[in-house]
Amino acid sequence: MRREPRITPTGLGDLAQHVAMHRRCSPQSVWSRYHRAMADPRTYLPTLLSRPGSVHLAARDTIGRVVAVGHLLPDRTGVEAALLVEDSWQGRGLGTRLLRHLGHHALTGGWETLYGFFLAGDERIDAILRHVPAPVGRREDGGAVTVSIQVHDLAGRLSVRRP
Repeated sequence: MRREPRITPTGLGDLAQHVAMHRRCSPQSVWSRYHRAMADPRTYLPTLLSRPGSVHLAARDTIGRVVAVGHLLPDRTGVEAALLVEDSWQGRGLGTRLLRHLGHHALTGGWETLYGFFLAGDERIDAILRHVPAPVGRREDGGAVTVSIQVHDLAGRLSVRRP
């Protein structure tokens, strides 16, 4: 029997696993997440995982290895959602599951707007957004796309299974 990856809170205590997962990702997947080439993940992940007020979730396989991550990164106007799914796990619904969990955290955290950035033509993100149970605003500017969801529109529409 194959089990789905568990989604759990994560943070600096799992830094080595996050670094390992980033290193297993293709340059294309890392580019899709960060929109630029990135240095050694040990140089930027500690800052990301210790950002004040942020929420970090990890999808873990059956042996506990981190295979996908989702982040909520608050600012003055709302909270940014960001996802990275290891290449060998893409296309299995992990990004959608992580986004649902992040939406639940945005709802319980009292944020008004959940937003994200991605590159135009990123079919993986478009596929995830088709599963969002609320209206998604979309604005394109050159090759960048900004999407936003009013968090109150998610109320009562999120079904998040607990691990």
